[in-house]
Amino acid sequence: MRTPYEPGTRCLLIQSRFSDSSFWNYVDVCKLVGAKYPAAPLGLMTVAALLPQEWEFKLVDANVEPLLDAHFEWADIVCTGGMLPQQHGIRAVIERAHRHGCPVVVGGPDPTSQPALYDAADYRVLGEGEATIPLFLQDLERGATSGTYRSADRPDMTQAVVPRFDLIRFRDYVQVGIQFSRGCPFNCEFCDIIQLYGRQFRSKTPAQVLAELQALYDLGYRGHVDFVDDNFVGNKTRVKQLLPALRAWSRAHGYPFYFTTEASLELAGDDELLRMMRDVDFRFVFIGIETPEEAVLAAIHKKQNLKTPVARSVRKLSAYGMTVNGGFILGFDNESERIADHMIECIQSSGICMAMLGTLYALPNTQLTQRLEREGRLFEQGSTIRNHHTDVDQMTSGLNFITARPRLDILTDYARVLKHIYEPRHYFARVTHAGLHLKPANKYRPSFFKRLRTLKAFLKVCRQLGLNRRTGRLYWKMLLTVLLRNPRAIEQAVNLAAMFIHFDRQSRFIVETMNGKIEHIENHSEEHYNQLMLQEAAGANASRQFSSVLVE
Repeated sequence: MRTPYEPGTRCLLIQSRFSDSSFWNYVDVCKLVGAKYPAAPLGLMTVAALLPQEWEFKLVDANVEPLLDAHFEWADIVCTGGMLPQQHGIRAVIERAHRHGCPVVVGGPDPTSQPALYDAADYRVLGEGEATIPLFLQDLERGATSGTYRSADRPDMTQAVVPRFDLIRFRDYVQVGIQFSRGCPFNCEFCDIIQLYGRQFRSKTPAQVLAELQALYDLGYRGHVDFVDDNFVGNKTRVKQLLPALRAWSRAHGYPFYFTTEASLELAGDDELLRMMRDVDFRFVFIGIETPEEAVLAAIHKKQNLKTPVARSVRKLSAYGMTVNGGFILGFDNESERIADHMIECIQSSGICMAMLGTLYALPNTQLTQRLEREGRLFEQGSTIRNHHTDVDQMTSGLNFITARPRLDILTDYARVLKHIYEPRHYFARVTHAGLHLKPANKYRPSFFKRLRTLKAFLKVCRQLGLNRRTGRLYWKMLLTVLLRNPRAIEQAVNLAAMFIHFDRQSRFIVETMNGKIEHIENHSEEHYNQLMLQEAAGANASRQFSSVLVE
């Protein structure tokens, strides 16, 4: 094994698995088009580009291929990290690497938010890699065998590197991501993005974005590119500088890509920006809607969602060719007793098919967490995945605090809303609604072989949904309705229908998990549940503080 930092050092980058039951892990739908997983690991590809290019790299995404002992035997150093739902997997990678004698570098959002949970790692590179990886490398060159690296600096995005897209197999993924900006100007109480990346919008130049697209193009990639920004329109002036350059580049290259992103709901109020996004073929946008109740939005400082009704905003976005995926949350302090009815009406009337509904989670270091801690309502100082079989993402984990409304009512409402919106009749009604209102302006044209693969996928969808007793009549009715009344939207409607294959299975898992929690509270009382969680958290916090003292 080489000493790290020598030329030729073999660096193994590992993306740990996400649960098959996660909202975003629609592998059963990916298989229809010959892919293995939705999204490529952009974070690790960026890390690889920030490390010495004299090193030899191998990226293993455990979501698309098995992580083998041979991978560790090849490596001189291992890099891993990720988000809260990957916590168990990241820690398992650290343990496994050490069994093979490999030093481990860990980073990413969850290690940055709660580094004490990752004290087993040899090196903890926290915060944004552009600022802290150089500190790590300097220490490594001096022979350091461990260390924790932080920086108060917010990296200048105009100095960002092009990710190492060459380290993945494009055929394994439905989409590849790029990043334009970091930071969000808003101040939502529950959100940790502003803690991780700040409220100042920092972006790459148009030339940098085009360089990344050119790199993808030169490597032969075509199709779906996702702007992974937490709020793509956080600075509309910068976005409006990017989009004309993106349009010119796309036109010159024959429109090789179409795009998706995440944005705030206020996007619907800017027709100029919507036209510009339509002209470069943006097709999906994920929007954090959170709740339809205005009093709650005001209380959580999400006032940007108060400007226009959700259904009207979604319809506006549909008119510019963009399908809306929405994020919703139950469990806010001052939500009403009729929140379930309001949530169902909001989702159904707006026609949002891919509705990510979760229960409120107090993430580390957020304003929400700080307030709950002051009020003596927080169960633990940090976020620990206790059961990686059921705590898979924010749809199964949440309410890690003493709730204002009875917990039993929140969980009952949650299960009720999920059952309703993913019941076949209601889901396909939304697909029909979306299909009738969408006005696509598609520029990207797939190759003959991709068209052939799409046709095969369509036939598979027809077999799985059209010949199914629960969905058959609903699927064919939706298909004929959209085909006759808005045929341009038929591709998108079929895509949304296909997602039911995933959501049906996933929502059943979540409802079953919630029913188990409901039964426990009914049998033992909510007060008993709260006391049990507080006692368990007190032990976990004490252990974490002790470990932190030993490490620091």
